[in-house]
Amino acid sequence: MDDDIANREAALEEAKAKLTGAEGRIEERDAELAARREEVDRGERRIRELDQVCTRLAQQVVERERELREVRAELGRARERSDESVRALTALADDLETVRGLARGQATRIRLRALREAAELTEGIRAMGSHPDEVRQGLIEPLKEAIRRVGAESDEEAHDLAGLIAAANGHREREPHELFEGLVEVDVGPLSDFSQLVGFEDAASGIGAMSEISVKRFKQGRATLAMRFKQPVELLRELEERAPFVFKVRDKRSDRVVLDVDK
Repeated sequence: MDDDIANREAALEEAKAKLTGAEGRIEERDAELAARREEVDRGERRIRELDQVCTRLAQQVVERERELREVRAELGRARERSDESVRALTALADDLETVRGLARGQATRIRLRALREAAELTEGIRAMGSHPDEVRQGLIEPLKEAIRRVGAESDEEAHDLAGLIAAANGHREREPHELFEGLVEVDVGPLSDFSQLVGFEDAASGIGAMSEISVKRFKQGRATLAMRFKQPVELLRELEERAPFVFKVRDKRSDRVVLDVDK
């Protein structure tokens, strides 16, 4: 009996030891699971942080792309303005060279004329050297004539020079009838169809000085439009810049213009 009791107690002790060991292993597993769970939580937080960083970077990339497009567009406009400035400067340089050439030619012709007149006067003095009074009287008229001729030539060339200088400064004299004001009839054709007429009418409506425009006739491909301007306007230049087709001016009056469309 005592042996049985002892065996049972030994078995209980052994079972208790095994239970204690199992509990220890369970605690270790729980601790390991808790550590793994904490690592998973840290990983998820890191993923969320990286997602936020990626979102911000994507927004910055989009913003930079927009800024780059704006910069490229501004550079394109600056390049166009630069090209226009270069063309304007080139044209101005050509005009100035023409002005210089005309000025040099004018000065040379004046000097040559003066030398020629002086030589003629010298010959006249020599021919009349024995009569001083006759020399004085003979010199007066040639001097007046020489001064008149040189002055007339100088005025004419100076007018041409002034015109070139004005043109170089962007103030070229206008041709007669270049400015139109009030009611003007414009006859244009041949037009292929009504849509071409509508395009021309829309283009003319964009002229700043235009107060009203209407189509009076459209027959056999030619149209007559009545245009009224509230202030003087360079009508032909405006139409050349705006019209949807190329044309030639057949007739030009103060109140009527006839345009032939190039085919």
